[in-house]
Amino acid sequence: MSDQHAIDAVLAGDQAAWDVLVNRFSGPLWSAVRAYDLSAADAADAVQGAWLRLVESLHTIREPDRIGPWLFTTAKREAALLSRRNRGERLTADPAGTEHAHSDPALAGHVHPDPAVAVLTADEGRRLWRAVEEMHEPCRSLFRLMATAPDAGVHQLAGRLGMPSGSYGPTRGRCLNRLRTVLTAQEATP
Repeated sequence: MSDQHAIDAVLAGDQAAWDVLVNRFSGPLWSAVRAYDLSAADAADAVQGAWLRLVESLHTIREPDRIGPWLFTTAKREAALLSRRNRGERLTADPAGTEHAHSDPALAGHVHPDPAVAVLTADEGRRLWRAVEEMHEPCRSLFRLMATAPDAGVHQLAGRLGMPSGSYGPTRGRCLNRLRTVLTAQEATP
């Protein structure tokens, strides 16, 4: 059964087609995530995460014959996120609730040697997340997702937000404009 036929059958509800896909790609996915030196549990989470992303994105896949490379890349992204988390870089589900929030996700979890800079950076992060919390959906979820899954692609982010991939960019642009407006209003308020 080709990947195209398997995907079509899965979309039609055929459990045997799922079994074909799992048998075909489980080995390569495990090989891909093992390269990240993860524990057995984290490697299993990365592989499971790749399958979950497939389930979430199944109805939007444009090239079913390329499902193998898509799964492989997705598994590697999941493994990279887990690997970074294990190295101590913070990925949080609720950035607004973090004590040392940063406006730059690349700095998350790192302590600055200058206490004054650390305080200012933390204050900027709290101000940013307060502004995000004031926003309506889908902007609030979009910013949280961007902060907690920085390596996710547009298709993956759009899928998690339940929107078409083509709507993600314009929605993100509108949300960024709204965030600028909220932050500017906060600055104007004493």
